[in-house]
Amino acid sequence: MQVTTYWLEHAWLDPTVEPGVAVDVSDPSEADADGVGRITAVRKEVATPPPGAVVLRGLTLPGLANAHSHAFHRALRSTVQVGSGTFWTWRETMYSVADRLTPDTYHALARAVYAEMALAGITAVGEFHYLHHAPGGTAYADPNAMGEALIAAADEAGIRITLLDTAYVSSAIGDKHSGKAPDRHQQRFSDGTTEAWAERASLLKDRPHARIGAAIHSVRAVPAEQLATVAEWAAARQAPLHVHLSEQTAENDACQAAHGCTPTQLLAEHGVLSARTTGVHNTHLTPADIALIGGSGTGTCMCPTTERDLADGIGPAVALQKAGSPLSLGSDSHAVIDPFEEARAMELNERLRSRTRGHWTAAALLRAATVDGHAALGGRDAGVIEVGAVADLVTVDLNSVRTAGAAPRLGAETAVFAASAEDVTDVLASGREVVRDGQHVLVGDVPRALSEALAALH
Repeated sequence: MQVTTYWLEHAWLDPTVEPGVAVDVSDPSEADADGVGRITAVRKEVATPPPGAVVLRGLTLPGLANAHSHAFHRALRSTVQVGSGTFWTWRETMYSVADRLTPDTYHALARAVYAEMALAGITAVGEFHYLHHAPGGTAYADPNAMGEALIAAADEAGIRITLLDTAYVSSAIGDKHSGKAPDRHQQRFSDGTTEAWAERASLLKDRPHARIGAAIHSVRAVPAEQLATVAEWAAARQAPLHVHLSEQTAENDACQAAHGCTPTQLLAEHGVLSARTTGVHNTHLTPADIALIGGSGTGTCMCPTTERDLADGIGPAVALQKAGSPLSLGSDSHAVIDPFEEARAMELNERLRSRTRGHWTAAALLRAATVDGHAALGGRDAGVIEVGAVADLVTVDLNSVRTAGAAPRLGAETAVFAASAEDVTDVLASGREVVRDGQHVLVGDVPRALSEALAALH
């Protein structure tokens, strides 16, 4: 077995930072590697780099997980900051971008967005994918052309993807059997029924860098009597299942009016909540909702930069975690792509609400960004620097203008509360070098790739 040794000047080996750590990584291209390099040895107290080792100066973390992404929303950055409004007015601008995408332009955009994620230290993304068909709802010759474009884009950008293929069949809550018909924008999202969604989604296959999961867009977009179809599809495959949950109070009000219960209660009644399920946002919850989510082991993916950008509100993350809900983090609409900002924003939002400090340690926030984030995407062998784990290493500069002067033993605190995506210098994902000295080695000029992909949409 061919092995590469990496010498880490400082490494976060949860919960402590250790100096001088040597990590051996298997070659992902070997026949028995299944395309994924793994950590084969971790040796502490290695004072100097072993001969031939790749030297990583700074603080090295496990790979970071972006548990919630809509890649095409990256096209909205800055453009939606003109004027005022609400989530619902923002949504109209989002629809106009969705209307213009093709499999080719979506591939180019997603490739650049995933490369931007890699530069920020993200080694795996959960893509909440509902842009399935051509304008008007006509299926492409390959009914999964848009999903395949995303899978290819992630591979070319050097990161893993969990494609959360999303059921979206109605525009708003109707009765328990059917919702209101999709509007002209949403026709691209809809398969008509969840049975038709399941038939199409079943054509997608896992591969070394890609895992196929499922999503329920929301209780607005999937009628109550069709929720179980999606939950059962995911359960049969032991696949991750995600759902936008109580992001807006209008969703709660509509659900209460139609079904006499909250969205969380509706999902529980139809078998959606489980330890493989993640609720995204989980913002406007009742105490009973929190108990249902935590008691079922359902995870919570917080997306603080998007939640504040859209004026959604601050979710009860502390109460959810205490109730038993594992926390993960996502960049969602990509108002910014910076997992360190997402991690610290979760703590800082709670400080603003409670007017007290220290709801999570830096190590706990890093767990949300690493091991628990990967677990939410079905990657229970990632997010740690341990023997047998997927070989994801992310190195953060400890001498930038943001991080200089901090004691190395406080590396976790420095990463979460001082560093930014700009401080990531090197990234190894699945044993493959993706970022070196702050430059993407596969895509090359990521700003140019983003500019060209975005220009093609105008």
